[in-house]
This record gives sequence, C-alpha cells and structure tokens, in this order.
Amino acid sequence: MSTSIPFTPSTDRILAGVALMLGFCITAPLLDVAAKLASGSLPVGQITAARFIVQCILMAPFVWMMGLSLRVAQGHWLALLFRAMLLLGSTFCFIAAISVMPLADALAIVFVAPFIVLLVGKFYLGEDVGLRRVGAAVVGFVGVMFVIQPSFAAFGAVALFPLGTAVGFAFYILVTRGLSRRMHPVTLQFYTGLIASLLCLPVMMLAQGTGSAFLDPAWPQGIAWVWLLGVGFFATVSHMMMTYALSLAPSATLAPLQYLELPVATMLGYLVFGDFPNALTLTGIAIIIGAGLYMIHRERVTARQLITERTVPLI
Repeated sequence: MSTSIPFTPSTDRILAGVALMLGFCITAPLLDVAAKLASGSLPVGQITAARFIVQCILMAPFVWMMGLSLRVAQGHWLALLFRAMLLLGSTFCFIAAISVMPLADALAIVFVAPFIVLLVGKFYLGEDVGLRRVGAAVVGFVGVMFVIQPSFAAFGAVALFPLGTAVGFAFYILVTRGLSRRMHPVTLQFYTGLIASLLCLPVMMLAQGTGSAFLDPAWPQGIAWVWLLGVGFFATVSHMMMTYALSLAPSATLAPLQYLELPVATMLGYLVFGDFPNALTLTGIAIIIGAGLYMIHRERVTARQLITERTVPLI
C-alpha cells in the first residue's frame, strides 16, 4: 500500500520564484523613492496618473509580442474596473503619505493588508481561519498602532493614509485572486493600467487651474520627468516580478520574503532622504513582521494538515 504524493514545483522553478520575489523587494521600494522625489514638485494625483499611464504603455508591446488576446468576458469587466479603482485609490493614498512621511513608516502600516485579507476571509467569505491566525492579525494591528502614533503626532491625519492603502490593497488582492485564474497576468496588468489611466485623465483635466495641492497638474521640469517615468517603470517591473514569482513557487515559500521590502525601504529612506525610524516605530515594525511571519507559519501548518487528511491510499 502506498500514498499519493501531491505535486510540488521543481527546485529550479522554486529558485526562480525566490529570485523574482527578491527582485520585487528591491524594485518596489525604488518606486516609492521615485514617487517621493517627484512629490517635491508635482501633485500626488499627477504622480499617481503617471504610474498607470507608463504601466499601460510598457505592457502594450508585451501583449502584442506574446500574442495575447484582449478579449474579456462580459462578466469580468466589472471586476476589472473594481480592481483598477482599488489599486488607484491605494496608490494615491500611499503617495500622499510618503510625500511627507518616511518610507519605512508608511510601508510598515501598509503591511497590515495581509491581516485584513485574513479577517475578511474569515468573517465575510467564511474561510476556515484558526484562532491563532486571528490572534496574529490582532497583534499585527497593535504593531501598526505603534507606528501610527508617532507618525500621527508628527504629520497629522496624513499618517492614516497608509491605512487606506492597506484596506484598498487587501480588497485588491481578493479581487485579483478570482481574476488571475481567468486572465493572463500580462493582460491583467495592461487592463489595470489602461482603466486606471482612463479614470485619472478626466480628473486631472477638471482639476487644471483649481489650485488643488493634490490634483492640480503642473508641467514637469528637468529631472522630474525621470522621477515620473521611474514611478511607472518600477511599479510595472516589480508587480510583474511578483506575479511571475507566484506562478513559479508556492506562496507559502515566497510570503516571508516580502518582509525584506521593509529593511530595503528603510535603507533607501536613510540613504536618499536621511530618514530613519525612531525606537517606537522600530518596535511596531518588529511586531508587524513577527505577527506576519507567525501567521504564515500557521498557514503552512494548516496546509500540511489538509494535505495529510486528503491523502488517499492507493492499492
């Protein structure tokens, strides 16, 4: 009597996935650096729009070269629109935050998103989530409060913007789960950029001359063009790296690596802007990382138990 052995990716595929996820952890903070540099002379709305316009332009040739179909099932358009709106809102909130906050502080707050996904999965979608993982999510929220408290005292209500990013990105992940099974990741990224761009452009046109600090566009001067292009370029590259990493290696293997984005952002924030988290913020970051890693550990344990329970003897 023997037992069935579940399929596992090859070592080469896993290593490639790990390399891509590490690439994501390096390139994603570069997007944040470019956005913060651009915010010195350009409004948040314009930087947000540039991020999606550049993504759309960069993805279009890949759709054509790969021979991918742009046909979308009628029932998927609403999900695509909702996905683009969630990412658009998340991006706007985050860029608004880092325009005044240190990168590491804002990013640490955004890392509450996996906890939100878990709690929504349990209490709204009815997913089987144990008390230990719920407890880890609660501890993660406590860590976020450690980060928000000094940031709120220093920067005011803008310190809450990363929470908006976390909530929007959490629901973006939930919507993406369904769409990723039905659409190629390159096509999905192209449509996200296209739809978000079409949503941004009318708003920017209407805001012209209003004097709005967030939306009234300004003509980029000199190196500001480089920062705008960098926002779109690094956003596109980092998200594609993460998408393909998840297609090559198990998410349980890759999820812990994403926390490397925090020390990279901290280092870049210090080198480029001279920002470094204070003791209370560092404590909060440590709590968030610890709670996130414990939650991932519990998900692995649960997954192994399910595999064991579903193993069917072969005669």
